[in-house]
Amino acid sequence: MKKTAVIASAAALTGVFASAAVANADTVTVKSGDTVSKLAKDYNTTVDAIVNTNKLSNANLIFVGQKLEIGEATQADNNQQAAQGQQSQQVAPAVSSQQATTNYNTNSNYTSNVSGNEQAAKEWIAARESGGNYGARNGQYIGRYQLSASYLGGDYSPANQERVADQYVASRYGSWSAAQSHWLSNGWY
Repeated sequence: MKKTAVIASAAALTGVFASAAVANADTVTVKSGDTVSKLAKDYNTTVDAIVNTNKLSNANLIFVGQKLEIGEATQADNNQQAAQGQQSQQVAPAVSSQQATTNYNTNSNYTSNVSGNEQAAKEWIAARESGGNYGARNGQYIGRYQLSASYLGGDYSPANQERVADQYVASRYGSWSAAQSHWLSNGWY
């Protein structure tokens, strides 16, 4: 009798641990400003897990309206992601400086005159759209404010992104605070 109880308890424990290893997948619809990295962070998973589950050929190219299956990462995924993160941190400086010389027009000197609450709203939008990254891409949307490539006119420099974002917001919403209110209501600006 004691052996049966021990075996049943072991089987029950194994079932509990096995069920903990099974990830629950959610279907997420990509919104403006979403990146695979942001979705991985928001859903406690890894970029690799999302890429593999959805058979994405390019983790840097997802589209607004696209549906992605997202589940929690396994410990193996987390270990693999951590190892890749350490490797990319070592390689990133060389890549970023090379991209800066090839993608950016360096003869722009724009300085935004936004300050106070307007600056806070601008930073809030940048954080939601791209995590504050001037090099972020999501389909046709580029940079810190995820502006259409046609608005940027081929100049993806940080200064041009700031200038165009300020012009876009001023002409469409009147202020960064109004743009933030629109974003809160609609998930985009």
